[in-house]
Amino acid sequence: MENQTTVYMLVLTGLSDLPSLQLPLFLVFLLIYLITLTGNLLILLLIFTDSHLHTPMYFFLGTLACLDMSCSSVTVPRMLYDLLRERRIISVPACITQFYFFLFFAISEMSVLAVMSYDRYIAICRPLHYMQIMSWNICVKLVSIILVFGAGYSLLHVVFLTKLTFCNPNDLQSFFCDLPQLLQVSCSDTFINVLLILLLGILLASEEPGAQVINKKSFAKTGNQNGTKKFQ
Repeated sequence: MENQTTVYMLVLTGLSDLPSLQLPLFLVFLLIYLITLTGNLLILLLIFTDSHLHTPMYFFLGTLACLDMSCSSVTVPRMLYDLLRERRIISVPACITQFYFFLFFAISEMSVLAVMSYDRYIAICRPLHYMQIMSWNICVKLVSIILVFGAGYSLLHVVFLTKLTFCNPNDLQSFFCDLPQLLQVSCSDTFINVLLILLLGILLASEEPGAQVINKKSFAKTGNQNGTKKFQ
């Protein structure tokens, strides 16, 4: 019979159980992580130091670089640390905290990419109205909305995740704490959590078409306003 004793510590299985692969994997992923950090820091440095890059496109690119560094830093340092250990134990609160920040940065990064695509669409299709539509005030508001949305989206998952009870076996088949693995080791009813994933997934899928409709309405409004001014 499966042991249903409640546990407060989880075990990350990691990338490999072979001792001979731990050091090579550590060096490879350390190099990749350092390259990621260096590349993003160089992007930020160029944007800050070159006044010609102080445009909405590079503002979003700098935001994306910050989010990319943050998302990598949530999971990779812990993975590198675990590669040098025989027993990869993490507490349930620490695991849920890691999941929250990973999801927050990942969702925010995806949303910034969506906004960047619309920014390029406006620049190409509405070049005369670009600076009027994508003003600095609008750019800051968009990023603020993205961060608030990412925080709320992640918090909603975490609130229901903290209501779960975790039991043996407590092995997470991953190198970091992700939602599917956490649901697998839970001995509670996860129906609400799965339903939440489905509903929020539908919300994210409808985010892009909804934003497109809003953008088209704003384009039409801007065009009408400019046309009215010309005839006055």
